[in-house]
Amino acid sequence: MNKFILGALSALTLSAGAALAEYPEKEIQGIIQWGAGGSTDTVMRSVTPHAEAALGGTIVMQNMTGGVGAIALNHVADAEADGYTLLMGAENPLLYKVMGLGDKDYSDFTPISILARGTPMLVANVDAPFNDYAEMMAYIKENPGEVRFGATGPGGLPSVITGMIGAVEGGLDVISVPYDGDGPALTALQGGAVDVMPAVLGAAIEGIRAGNMKPLAIFDVETNAKLPDVPVVTEFNDAYATYLPWGPFFGVFVANGTPDDVVAKLAAAYAEGAKNEEFVKLMDDRGFTMMGISGQEAQDFLTKWQQGTTWLLQDAGLTKASPEEFGIARP
Repeated sequence: MNKFILGALSALTLSAGAALAEYPEKEIQGIIQWGAGGSTDTVMRSVTPHAEAALGGTIVMQNMTGGVGAIALNHVADAEADGYTLLMGAENPLLYKVMGLGDKDYSDFTPISILARGTPMLVANVDAPFNDYAEMMAYIKENPGEVRFGATGPGGLPSVITGMIGAVEGGLDVISVPYDGDGPALTALQGGAVDVMPAVLGAAIEGIRAGNMKPLAIFDVETNAKLPDVPVVTEFNDAYATYLPWGPFFGVFVANGTPDDVVAKLAAAYAEGAKNEEFVKLMDDRGFTMMGISGQEAQDFLTKWQQGTTWLLQDAGLTKASPEEFGIARP
């Protein structure tokens, strides 16, 4: 009897190990926080086929928009933590608590890979009556409530950049026009529905190169090699020296509680996918900065980003609640 029990237990252990080794046994769902054609969508759809090849499975990607990405985040948070539902997101969840958008953020998730980060900039419709940041500000002051700024909701990159401009300039009287992601907003910009869009360089650069929109300024500590003739906004270097360089990032996450072996497999697959020459070239061509970090390094990056950005927004008077209420330390 004892031999039979030991044999059965041994068989079960081997069976469980085999089942784990076979992950993924079915399709994996990749939930993209933002709409088609935007920067997050571009990054995820570029790297994931190469990660699939390394993983030996299929990842079906779906755009799930709304709530500044909160609908997608909650969907993944509520799914079973088994590695079959991935969140393909950007930086926005780290601002949800202080912006009053939800009670979850990336502390509820395990980072598989922080793939890359981007550089914020301002782009304008080609027919806009200004050609740089100073001309834009002069026009806005002469025509209050007339210039239309594209937006993606509270806590989105456009809202942060717009808030920073308002804080530096002592106000910004423009019309905010919301869209479900920077892809639709940049399309609207090219069609004339909005005049200006705060965007990430990687999402805007092809439109700039094609002559379908014009660059006004870069928000960074130095000019960007991809657009060397576009100036940085020096006023920001003075006002936000503590926080620059600042910008969006793009990462793949799973809900906390996902088995460690599954996390490790996914992390290894995306690390391998991010080395693919086609992906690296695309990221370089579009001006993204490669990162490819996971584990504790990724956690440390998320903590630092959240501290800097939430307190930047707090100091600019844009938050619904102080970061201090959520234990977010001032950097």
